[in-house]
Amino acid sequence: MTRIIGTVMHSTKEYVCVMQLHRPVPQERLLEVLKMFEGEVYQRPPLRSSVKRALRTRRIYRIELLEYDGERYAVLRVDCDAGTYMRKLCWDIGLILGVGAHMRELRRIRTGPFSEDSGLLVRMQDLAEAIYRWKEEGSDDLLRRVIVPGELSVCHIPKVIVRDTAVESLVHGAQLAVPGVAAVEEGFGKGDLVALLTLKGELIGLGRAEMPWNEILESKRGIAVKPARIIMERGVYPRAWKKKEG
Repeated sequence: MTRIIGTVMHSTKEYVCVMQLHRPVPQERLLEVLKMFEGEVYQRPPLRSSVKRALRTRRIYRIELLEYDGERYAVLRVDCDAGTYMRKLCWDIGLILGVGAHMRELRRIRTGPFSEDSGLLVRMQDLAEAIYRWKEEGSDDLLRRVIVPGELSVCHIPKVIVRDTAVESLVHGAQLAVPGVAAVEEGFGKGDLVALLTLKGELIGLGRAEMPWNEILESKRGIAVKPARIIMERGVYPRAWKKKEG
């Protein structure tokens, strides 16, 4: 599953941020300026960052004012693209307000499909106890509480369901042709990243759509998906092609 961790790391993020204003502003004005930053914004990473300081665009889907003391401190909830700098966002908000601002505290509460509310806060002690119980007592009940199926990491990606007869071909490096598609999730276009799953819901890997979802449903031939990252081991499903003799 580490082969596809990038799909989670580069997915949308959600933060709770404490912003300190350098001078007080009316709450109505603060809300007005926060609304201005929803949508596509330009950002140049701050001086202390791990990437090149080039101007780039990021999308902020929602900014919610959770709390404001009317003086200096505002607590914000921000839903945004990966790579959006909260430090820079706070600085830019202060610039538009005309009073200056900086970030005091930051907490990331969601990455892709995983959030603090989904019960994924697991201590190393919990994991150690689960492994001990499994090895010594043969019970995996605790393991099932602290380790979730890898398929959950692609919950936010459009799905393509593959017929059993096409699974092993994909695992061996073949492209997914239209006849091998059992079903698709609506909404993706050509070039979009999709998750390839078996009829049982097992994750085969990731791929790039060679057709929009509706064209796949309407077509009878052609390449539907080009595999990008396969994680399923070979031999799980039987081969559906004949070996060449001689």
